[in-house]
Amino acid sequence: MSRPTPNPTPTEQPFYDACQRGELQLQHCDDCQHVLFYPRTHCDACQGDSLSWRPASGKGVIATYTVVRRGVTADFPAPYIIALIDLAEGPRMMSQIIDAEPEALSSGLPVMIDFESWSDTITLPVFRLATGQTP
Repeated sequence: MSRPTPNPTPTEQPFYDACQRGELQLQHCDDCQHVLFYPRTHCDACQGDSLSWRPASGKGVIATYTVVRRGVTADFPAPYIIALIDLAEGPRMMSQIIDAEPEALSSGLPVMIDFESWSDTITLPVFRLATGQTP
């Protein structure tokens, strides 16, 4: 498959480097302690520019989701599930839920992070149902 891959900016590169290692890292504002996602140069809460990267738990809950039943191209075989995930640390992330039947999903279900390689240099976070766990 030949999927479009991100071309990370210097601001985003630490996020992608962590994903490549199988880790989820999020930016934290050193001034107000706000947790950010997507990567930015300034805090979206206080506009401070003192941001640091810290490991995240990888836990979250499904805020909402959609089932794509007709892939846009052959590179995206349907059906697949796109979801908004409320991370335990606070931010909301759009990602894919893998290895789950659409009928088994509902908002509020706990999920856990996993990673999927899209190219030799890009690995993206995906989520799977976290049976028996709470976020």
